[in-house]
Amino acid sequence: MGLSTHVLDTMNGCPAAGMAVSLFATQGDQVQLIKSLVLNADGRSDGPLLDNSQLQLGTYRLVFGVKDYFSALGLVLPQPHFLDKVSLDFGVAEPTQHYHVPLLVSPWSYSTYRGS
Repeated sequence: MGLSTHVLDTMNGCPAAGMAVSLFATQGDQVQLIKSLVLNADGRSDGPLLDNSQLQLGTYRLVFGVKDYFSALGLVLPQPHFLDKVSLDFGVAEPTQHYHVPLLVSPWSYSTYRGS
């Protein structure tokens, strides 16, 4: 399966449909954009971010457009927003395994875990 993600909007109790996500490969100070996408109605990408043949040993970064997502919903929030982009850096030690990196988010908090 490779690498996947999904986002749950914990403020509204629903998938974060329409949220922008970017995936980067990182190595020290070097950061390389791999892909950018918009999450579907289920708060997921339409396919894996990286399939098994693309996922490699190393470090990656997912950047989620939290501020833009909540702004598009029409929420009136203090300026500047508490969260803008949420960046999750993670390592892949076993590229033959499935790595699922979900985000649970509200305008004021977020959490993540290695899912299955």
